[in-house]
Amino acid sequence: MDWKDAKYLIAYLLPLAAYWSVYEGGVWSFGAIYLGFVVIPLVELFVRRSPENHPPEKETERVKAPFFDYLLYLNVPLVYGLVVYYLFTLQQGGLATYEVVGMTCSVGLILGTAGINVAHELGHRASWHERLMAKALLLPELYTHFIIEHNLGHHKHVATPEDPASAREGELVYAFWFRSVTGGYLNAWKLERERLQRQGKAVLSWHNEMVRFTLLQIAYLAAIGWVFGWALVPYAIAIAVFGFLMLESVNYIEHYGLQRQRTSSGRYERVGPQHSWNSDHELGRIFLYELTRHSDHHFKASRKYQILRHQEQSPQLPTGYPGSILLSLVPPLWFSIMRGKSRKVERL
Repeated sequence: MDWKDAKYLIAYLLPLAAYWSVYEGGVWSFGAIYLGFVVIPLVELFVRRSPENHPPEKETERVKAPFFDYLLYLNVPLVYGLVVYYLFTLQQGGLATYEVVGMTCSVGLILGTAGINVAHELGHRASWHERLMAKALLLPELYTHFIIEHNLGHHKHVATPEDPASAREGELVYAFWFRSVTGGYLNAWKLERERLQRQGKAVLSWHNEMVRFTLLQIAYLAAIGWVFGWALVPYAIAIAVFGFLMLESVNYIEHYGLQRQRTSSGRYERVGPQHSWNSDHELGRIFLYELTRHSDHHFKASRKYQILRHQEQSPQLPTGYPGSILLSLVPPLWFSIMRGKSRKVERL
């Protein structure tokens, strides 16, 4: 491992900030939000982008280096430890309303980053233990169906009207949240039904992973109610919702307004670099385990994050992912900025 790769340890600052938020309380209860949506966007305004790729011979070494895998694996205990710490702290009482809100947002942000984002990476792996860790990381967000819909639905239909996770030009992010959340969940059931029908198995049975996921999520919430008290179950749901809305906000900016065209055969053209918005801002790349090089991920979903490549043809967001999410929350500003960038993409 090259000592320069130690830069990925910076990614742990975000979950550590959430731990600090719960520990310190007060104005610091929003600590992870300060780091994620104030510090990082501001730094990315001034730090250069890094479009460099690793040479092919270096990629082989990086794929085999266990350091990059262990970085992901450690997020499992970090996420579950944070959820337990948050619920325990709330159980003790004595917190002001704004402190509860701040802690909930901070913990929810980590569920969306160290939780769903890392699960996204591990969910594309072939080994059973990494896929199991992916499902474990999706559980606190009550979003276990993501591993089905994302892998089998989104990657097939991305940048088409058939994909609920691809935002249309002019679509409000708030409307997109509803469409993507509901559409993705229903698609996961549909995909499982089709799989079981091909195998000649009963849809409503233990063979259906969506049935197992549903029961597992109910058991998770029941365990929280039993251990911490039923009054804290809504808070467990609140951090889950915040977490998966972070995912959907990323989905929104990743493919906003980009469309694959139909070929003469009636099928959609192959997914290309031009169908994903990317960001080469290095700080965001580190904190999100290279998720911001999204075009290359769609080109080869099994490619590990440490060797994802910059694609010259991929359109670039006006700023990093955190800053772009903030822009999307102000639709007139987002539409104004992205309208011009979308036209440039169309001319390519």
